[in-house]
Amino acid sequence: MSPVSALGIVWFTIWVCSLSTLLILPGGVALGWLLARRDFPGKSVVETLLAMPLVMPPVATGLLLLELVGARGPIGGFLHRVLYVDVAFTWRAVVAATGVMSFPLLLRAARVGFQEVDPRLEAVARTLGAGELRVFLRVTLPLASRALVAGIVLAFARALGEFGATIMVAGNIPGATQTLALRIYQDVQLGRDSAAYALVAVSAAIAFAAIWTSEFVLRKRQRWV
Repeated sequence: MSPVSALGIVWFTIWVCSLSTLLILPGGVALGWLLARRDFPGKSVVETLLAMPLVMPPVATGLLLLELVGARGPIGGFLHRVLYVDVAFTWRAVVAATGVMSFPLLLRAARVGFQEVDPRLEAVARTLGAGELRVFLRVTLPLASRALVAGIVLAFARALGEFGATIMVAGNIPGATQTLALRIYQDVQLGRDSAAYALVAVSAAIAFAAIWTSEFVLRKRQRWV
């Protein structure tokens, strides 16, 4: 494998993992707050369904996702007919698969973070005239930031290592949908162990950099709080 090819796979993987993490962030924060602060009928069912990708075989999740975003699926068919956009076996499928598989980790971290915020601090802010949105942005969100940063890192790391769902819904198409995990698998299958180990080292370096960066940001934040 040439250095140019390896660099392309690395940047593609970082890009799709970052994009999928960014796309699931608003929903993860909103649902995390909702599950932490509100009780409603069927809450336990919703929590269980949202956590299912953590325990289901990734290939099973990928197969279900393929049924949804395939050309004949409800979502994929709609996008194809109306917007002329295909999802399955494109980079969009990689983003969808990595996002679905990493969302439960972000959601769980967000829920725990919001649960740990003392409601009395929010009540004090309200008595001082702050509206609900201002309370959330200036009190709740900053106090839950450590858990949210941890959730973001976990989601990115999970997306980085995603394999089963991705190969089902996006395939392993060099130059189109091939991520680091898929390329490592292909190199091992073809007996290119040295190339596979090199990509393993790159994957470990990316994961280390992500975790180190999150810890650095948290330390800086604590210094200024």
